[in-house]
Amino acid sequence: MTASDNSVVAGPAGRQGTPFGTTITAMVTPFRADGAVDLDKVAALANQLVDEGNNGLVVNGTTGESPTTTDAEKLDIIRATVQAVGDRATVVSGVGSYDTAHSVHMAQQAEKAGAHGGLVVTPYYSRPQQAGLLAHFMAVADASELPIMLYDIPPRSVVPIEVDTLKRLAEHPRIVAVKDAKGDLHAGSQVIAETDLAYYSGDDPIVVPWMSVGAVGVVSIIAHVVGPHVSAMVDAANAGDFATATRIHHALRPVHRAMGRTGGGAGLVFAKTALAQRGMDVGIPRLPQIPATAEQAEQIAADLAELVPLEELRAESTG
Repeated sequence: MTASDNSVVAGPAGRQGTPFGTTITAMVTPFRADGAVDLDKVAALANQLVDEGNNGLVVNGTTGESPTTTDAEKLDIIRATVQAVGDRATVVSGVGSYDTAHSVHMAQQAEKAGAHGGLVVTPYYSRPQQAGLLAHFMAVADASELPIMLYDIPPRSVVPIEVDTLKRLAEHPRIVAVKDAKGDLHAGSQVIAETDLAYYSGDDPIVVPWMSVGAVGVVSIIAHVVGPHVSAMVDAANAGDFATATRIHHALRPVHRAMGRTGGGAGLVFAKTALAQRGMDVGIPRLPQIPATAEQAEQIAADLAELVPLEELRAESTG
C-alpha cells in the first residue's frame, strides 16, 4: 500500500475507506428566470438530495455547469450548500481546470468557503503529458488542506490518468479518491488493489460492476431523482449483497435510458428536466447547453414512469 490514507474524514459523512461518502450526487446549479444563480434553490435542492439518501454532494462540476459559472458564483454555491446540509453530508467542490495556477487558486478559495473536499479534473484541451498531469495534481493538492478527488474522464479531457501516474499520486496524503469516468475496470482494479485510493464510479450504468472490483460508491447524476434506489444499491454492494445490488441495477435501466435522451454530454439537461417534472424547477441551462425539447421531455417522463418502486424491489428480495 502507498502512504495515502483514504480513511481521512473529509467531512461529516467520511468514514473508513469512503472519504466523501458513498452515494454522491453531482448536483446541478439552479438558475432563476433571469439566468442568475438561485441560491435559495441551491439550498433547497441540496437538502432534498440529502433527505433522499445522498451522503455527499459535488457542486461546481460539469453537471453543475462549471464552465459557465463565475468564480464568485462558485463560492456562493459552496457556501449555500454547506450551510444547507450542515453535518449531514460532505460537500465536494469542483476546483480543477486546464490552468494549474487557477486550479490552485480555486482550491484555496473553496477551502475558505467551507468545502469538505476538492474535485480536480484532468486538464482538458491542452493534452498534457503524464508528467504534466502529475505536477498539476500535486500542485493543487499542495495548495490547501482539502482532501482531493481526482476526476479521470478522457471522453472530455482526451488524456487519461495512467495507472503508474495514479499510483504516484496516491502517495500524496491529501489525494484520497478517484472519480472514474474512463470505464476501464481492469486498470482501475489495479489501482484499487495497489493503493489506498477510494474509487467512485463516475458513470451511473456501471456502478455495480465497479463496486464488484472494489469501488466504494458513485458520483451520480440519476440520484437527482432516484436517490433512494441508488443509495440502496450502493449500500447493498458495500455489504456484499450483490444479488440485491444487481436487482436494483436492472430496475434502473429505464432511468439510464432517460439520461441518454438529451445526448451523451448533457446529463445536466436530463437532471434539470426530471427535477422539473417532480416539482423542483431549477431553471434551464446556460448556453451552450440547451433545454430538453418537448419530445425529449415526454420520453424522459415515460422512461421514469417504468421505474419499479424500491419497496417492490425490497419485497422481491425478501419474498
